[in-house]
Amino acid sequence: MNQSPYHLGFTTLDRETRVEDLPIQGILPSWLSGILMRTAPARFEVGNQSYNHWFDGLAMLHSFTFADGRVSYANRFLQSQSYLEAMKKGRISRGEFATNPSRTLFERVAAFFAPKLTDNCNVSINKLADKIVAFTETRLPVQFDPMTLETLDIYDYDDGLGDRLPGPISIAHPHFDFQRGCHYSYMLDFGQQSTYRIFSIEAKTRQQKVLTKIPVERPAYMHSFAMTEHYLVLTEFPLVVNPLRLRFSGKPFIRNYQWKPERGVRFHVVDKETGRVFKETRGDTCFAFHHVNAFEEDDTIVVDIVTYPDPTIIDHLYLRHLQSDEPVIATGKLTRFRINSRGRGEVSEQLLSEARLELPRINYRHRTGQPYRFVFGVGNAVSGGKANFMDNLVKIDLDVGAVRTWCEAGCYPGEPVFVAAPDAREEDDGLILSVVLNVQVGRSFLLVLDASNWEELTRAEVAHHIPFGFHGNFLPAASGAESFLGLHR
Repeated sequence: MNQSPYHLGFTTLDRETRVEDLPIQGILPSWLSGILMRTAPARFEVGNQSYNHWFDGLAMLHSFTFADGRVSYANRFLQSQSYLEAMKKGRISRGEFATNPSRTLFERVAAFFAPKLTDNCNVSINKLADKIVAFTETRLPVQFDPMTLETLDIYDYDDGLGDRLPGPISIAHPHFDFQRGCHYSYMLDFGQQSTYRIFSIEAKTRQQKVLTKIPVERPAYMHSFAMTEHYLVLTEFPLVVNPLRLRFSGKPFIRNYQWKPERGVRFHVVDKETGRVFKETRGDTCFAFHHVNAFEEDDTIVVDIVTYPDPTIIDHLYLRHLQSDEPVIATGKLTRFRINSRGRGEVSEQLLSEARLELPRINYRHRTGQPYRFVFGVGNAVSGGKANFMDNLVKIDLDVGAVRTWCEAGCYPGEPVFVAAPDAREEDDGLILSVVLNVQVGRSFLLVLDASNWEELTRAEVAHHIPFGFHGNFLPAASGAESFLGLHR
């Protein structure tokens, strides 16, 4: 089988570097000052063993620093225990999303009684209290220095500052409420009766509080959740697991989950103030990784999600598919769910756009939890049932249904990070930052678009390829705690 045209994006990058001035085409806005930080899988094999899935590769941190119209670049492997153990042993050390290590009999017995969670934080970068951390889907986010990319320590949820949070699984997309000054997330504790614990962390004090506990017999795979002004919405898709199967099967994590479409989608609406489960209801079956936004509208809770008909997307993202010339549809459809907050809480569903979308971003600082107009994301052109991975950037105007795209032959863009302009008056007044792989020259570049008119302003070229990643965030240059507020998504 032939290689895909974009296989370079799933090829290991060994090189760690720091470049003070990247060559620039175009002009950067003078007000852009700060750091775009990203984490991404960058090593797809250790010794003679290969990882199975895009979500499994060992994490590398990347930073693009903007000052005085110039851009510098640095990258560095995250020195997680997963990475350090793998480098020391010369083989995969800890189980990942879809890969288990080859173990000796002694290691299998030890892993059964004392399993080691992965801290390979290759999914996203965000902030918890005063710490900048990289996330994966376990309870082990890793702190790092945003200036040097030096790995510091595991973020400790059990450091005595509030309620204890048992459980091995969390999410890579916590929310931040700017009015309350609070982070929100959840932890999943497996057991005969498993439990979702939705919790908050005060940004200033790091005080931790469990808002509510939701018992669950068959926990669902959930990558994100939604937040409105007054509520948190946990969305259970019908990809579920028997906790005993997870413990005893010996299979990689995600292969223990089973698709049960008859369950439908279950929405748990939790009051931020009291922790009360305000509403539990069901909608039609679908699957998703990413919530886009949510807000309240009269007696309705609106939740926008990038959906798929089923979890086949997980299979499409195995490396054997992505590195081959098999067509891959790696994007979903923007779907709106309306939950009636009164009575029985009926759920209606509406397709918002025919445009294909993934890795969605909004103007988070000003529109999260509120009615909004614009969604930014990656898309992919589908023709005759075939697709070319993520090959364009998309802007969807929800008010008028208009769709704008940026694309270039041989170029594969990553997540578009929105940076608001100083004193912005419009929701889309700002810039889009996206790392793009140009397979024709075998290198990546940072693309800067005007978010309002979707026109290219600047590109800064890196001397090597940057493997495809998932999420990042922009850290403004201003000092002090307030500078971190724009970091949350």
